[in-house]
Amino acid sequence: MTGNHKDSTITRRRALAVTGGTVAAGGLAVAGYQSAFADTADDGASASASATSTSTSSSCMTLMTSVTEGPYYLDGALVRKDITEGKSGVPLTLRLTVVDATDGCTPVSGAAVEIWHCDAWGYYSGYTTANPGGSAPAESEDGSTADDDTYLRGYQIANANGVVKFETIFPGWYTPRTCHIHLKVHTGGQKEDGTYEGGKVNYTGQLFFPDDIAEEIFTLDPYSKHSGSYTTLDNDMVYDGGGTSSGLLTLKAVHKADPSKGYKGSITLGVDPDAENTGAGGSGGGGTPPSGAPGDAPTGTPPSDAPSVSASS
Repeated sequence: MTGNHKDSTITRRRALAVTGGTVAAGGLAVAGYQSAFADTADDGASASASATSTSTSSSCMTLMTSVTEGPYYLDGALVRKDITEGKSGVPLTLRLTVVDATDGCTPVSGAAVEIWHCDAWGYYSGYTTANPGGSAPAESEDGSTADDDTYLRGYQIANANGVVKFETIFPGWYTPRTCHIHLKVHTGGQKEDGTYEGGKVNYTGQLFFPDDIAEEIFTLDPYSKHSGSYTTLDNDMVYDGGGTSSGLLTLKAVHKADPSKGYKGSITLGVDPDAENTGAGGSGGGGTPPSGAPGDAPTGTPPSDAPSVSASS
């Protein structure tokens, strides 16, 4: 298996399964973070300079709409940097910078960034019996000791420069979606009992990966054990083709000659702290399935302690 991470001790959390999404103006703009992963003293002067230079970018001042949070959101994710819990895959370090697009793109200190994504075979924690499409081993066969309700989910709180970092693995894929990571930006709450409580969601969105890199990763173990038709960016039902402004990550290989060594991904998130976009319930945000896409979207049941929520198309 590639890119193993150390296990963490995790407690079970209450789950809430929600499908669908709302499209509402005033959410988030995304711009590339050009000086990503500079090894400075915890994102000091260089990060401040980068945030200042970003303020001149028109893309930072353009607020995007929220997209669906998808059917696999769980409430109560843990505040932690490493979300792998021993799940195998190509290592991925994410550096996300949160700025206020309504105030000259100044850093949003204290913003809580929440991410969640599937494992190398397309399974989400909390929904480990959901069929990822194609042909994949059962999630239980991956050999890890990950908690089936919490792996590959977590929060980080932005530092004074608006920066959060996550250690995770490159996501796999499931029918009929392209490779992606889900994202929420929260403000106004606080860390409590190991998770983040209160405040509001300023943005719900998704992060994406260049097709050529994703397809190369999927030839590696353990990803290669999941066979089937992978959906490219052009055919994805959520990605709208806008590049970085639509959530396409900037990726840098740790070792150019060996992709299994991992990647560093970065993006700048320009939020409106007064906006509220949960991405839950209602219609829209997900788009229409690509032409010819299989109709067997992932199915499965939420954890037994989750309340039942009716699905919207």
